[in-house]
Amino acid sequence: MTFERHIELDGQSNFRDVGGYETIDGRRVRSGQVYRSGRLTKLSDADVERLTGLGIRTVVNLLTEDDVEFYGHDRLPEGVTAVPLPIDSDTATRLANDASHALKSGDFSALPPEINVDIHRLLVHDGLDRYRELLELLADPTRRPLVFHCSHGIHRTGTGAAILLSLLGVPWDTVRDDYLLSNVFRADEVRARLEQLRSLAASANGIKESDVDMTNVEAFMVQQPSYIDASMDEIESSFGSVDGWATAAGVSSDTLTQLRAELLMANAEE
Repeated sequence: MTFERHIELDGQSNFRDVGGYETIDGRRVRSGQVYRSGRLTKLSDADVERLTGLGIRTVVNLLTEDDVEFYGHDRLPEGVTAVPLPIDSDTATRLANDASHALKSGDFSALPPEINVDIHRLLVHDGLDRYRELLELLADPTRRPLVFHCSHGIHRTGTGAAILLSLLGVPWDTVRDDYLLSNVFRADEVRARLEQLRSLAASANGIKESDVDMTNVEAFMVQQPSYIDASMDEIESSFGSVDGWATAAGVSSDTLTQLRAELLMANAEE
C-alpha cells in the first residue's frame, strides 16, 4: 500500500498524515495514526466519507470558543469524538486581533513580519497544558486515529506537530520541512487570499493595486523556516530541550514511553 501524506479533501486543503518520517535512531513514525489539519467546518459529504474511511476516532480542536463561534463547528463522521483543547492567552489574543484588524482594514503596516515568530514563541508557553493533554490522547490507542487542528493548520497545529515529532526523535530539519508543507498544500488558497487583500488595501487607501506594498501580508500568509525555528529556540532557551519542555508541561515518563511505543516502528516493519 502506497503511503499518502496529503489527504485530498474538498473542504480543507491542509489535511495530512504526520507519520512516515524517519527518526534519528533509524525508526519511523507510524502512518495512519495521527493527522494534522486546518478547521473541518466546510467538509463535503465526500470528505466526511473519506474521514470515515481513515477510521478517525478523535478530532482535537485547538481553537478558542470565540474562534469556533466565528468559524462554526467541525463537520465530522458519526461516532467521532470531538475534544476541545483551546489554546488561548491574553497576549496571543492581542496578536491575533492585531492581525485580524490589519487584514480586515487593509492597513498592512500594522502587521509586522515578526508576528509569526512571536506567536510561535508564545505557543511554547501558552500551549503547555493543552499540548500535554494532546500528547496524552495520542498515547492512548483507543483514541486513534486522531486528527488535531486549529484554523489553518499552521501556528497552533504546527507547534503541536513540531513538539510531537521532536519527542519521537524526528530530526529538526525534517520537522521544519513538515511545517513548510503548509505552503505547498495551501498555495492556491493563499494566492487567492493575497489577491483579495491586495484589492482591499488598494480600495481602502485609494491607490492602484500595483502600488500596494504586500511585503508584510505576504510574510504573514507564507510561512518561513524562521517561524517554526522560533518554537524550538524558545523551547531550548526556556526548558533546555524538548524533553525538558515535556517535564515542565507535566508529561509523565509513562506517557512518553507509551507514546513512543505506540507511534514508532522499526524501518523494516510494514
